Amino acid sequence: MLNFEFYNPTNLVFGKGQIAKLPTLIDKNKKILLAYGGGSIFKNGVHTQVTKALNGYDITEFGGIEPNPRFETLMKAVEVIREKNIDFILAVGGGSVIDGVKFIAAAVNFEGNPADILQKRIRTEKDKSMPFGTVLTLPATGSEMNSGAVVTIEATQEKLTMGGPGLFPEFSICDPETVASLPKRQLQNGVIDAYTHVMEQYLTYPHDALLQDRFAEGILQTLIEIGPEVVENPADYKLAANFMWCCTMALNGLIQKGVPTDWATHMIGHELTALYEIDHARTLAIIGPNLYRVMFDSKKEKLAQYAHRVWNVDEQDTDKAALEAIEKTVAFFHKMGMDTKLSNYTAEYEKTADFIKTRFEERGWKGLGERQAITPEKVKDIVTLSY
Repeated sequence: MLNFEFYNPTNLVFGKGQIAKLPTLIDKNKKILLAYGGGSIFKNGVHTQVTKALNGYDITEFGGIEPNPRFETLMKAVEVIREKNIDFILAVGGGSVIDGVKFIAAAVNFEGNPADILQKRIRTEKDKSMPFGTVLTLPATGSEMNSGAVVTIEATQEKLTMGGPGLFPEFSICDPETVASLPKRQLQNGVIDAYTHVMEQYLTYPHDALLQDRFAEGILQTLIEIGPEVVENPADYKLAANFMWCCTMALNGLIQKGVPTDWATHMIGHELTALYEIDHARTLAIIGPNLYRVMFDSKKEKLAQYAHRVWNVDEQDTDKAALEAIEKTVAFFHKMGMDTKLSNYTAEYEKTADFIKTRFEERGWKGLGERQAITPEKVKDIVTLSY
């Protein structure tokens, strides 16, 4: 097992009716920026619950944070905070809103060009960020209990990661009843996003972190069991609660401790979203299986373990079991409503592989993955196979 430190200070407040606890989580003297996305919180009643709970607080609202939050939009929120001397942010929404608020929290006190936080990957330390909390309405990204985020710079068509120990939410309220109002497409995306988060931390090569493997396999098995059902029955509290908890556990830091991790599927998928506005989870469904195929020789032992433990495959030949695992994964993605070919999303796909290869080379990303063996040329092969 690899050496590790595990730090997660987020107070997770889970269950029915927990939004009412907001006054116990935010000091009455705080001036709050209430940040949200396109307005779904008005339709599902969450805005009413939040504002009722925070009756008497000094609140400024900032809406319009996009799916794949834009740097340009978030900087407008930074200006509002500075103008009104706001000292706490409450993110109400899904992963995009929470990611956006993390950037806002990092940018408010940043000395220099805030775009550097993204383009130069500058970590945000504990004493450099603005405090914030979240009310989760769309399970998927795990952003409610981690310190990472992804933000798009529209001017350069770049979707970039950021993070640091100063970007954990102080608290996150997770009420599974909010799942009931979500559209089918968002539920499908949430299941596949969480599933791929686990795969990025699990599907590498055999190691001796035995408990971590079992944690990961348990999340995968649960998502396979409940994923199709929660899409059709989001008001079922049992399904919604397990779905929400799986999404949080998939990326709150626990299952990655002591193990090698990959993340190349995400890095390539981010480019597809930046170029073509394809939903994040759907880019993962496109890239993931083809990455496993291109990197088959280095991943086949873990693919075979995944086949046996998660999919109950009886085949004992490593290569055959590994190949069957990939096919079962693709079949699950299809069952969850995912297209797994880039050509299903854009007619411009033929230029994509060369573009992404060149962009990775320009950034100096010479080796991705758990062994740093996914070169820009391999990236091109993966994207080409995804056509």
